[in-house]
Amino acid sequence: MSKSPLSKAPLNRTHWIADADIEWEILDEYCKRKIMAYNDGLMIVKVHFKKGGVGAIHQHIHTQGSYVESGVFEVKIGDEKKILKQGDVFFIPPSIDHGVVALEEGILVDSFNPMRADFIQ
Repeated sequence: MSKSPLSKAPLNRTHWIADADIEWEILDEYCKRKIMAYNDGLMIVKVHFKKGGVGAIHQHIHTQGSYVESGVFEVKIGDEKKILKQGDVFFIPPSIDHGVVALEEGILVDSFNPMRADFIQ
């Protein structure tokens, strides 16, 4: 059985991932992320937003589940908007427009299936 090229990635060398061992990747002045773990089928990403930070409306082929670790976010999925806070979750099927606005500083923990290859290139 041949290995996927992704199976050689450093994040796949352990089952235990310490948040402190992963550096933030700066996306813009309001947003940064940490790719916590992934394999071909699943990726977990922590995204920190300052108040006013925007995850612009977009879509992708991945199923996405997001957990609001902290903060308050206005989340738009398709034509619907909701305000979500700590402990809430949103779920996005593939190819649906979605985006967020941070109404307070906070963190989203996103999971993607399959993994987002575009995040590691």
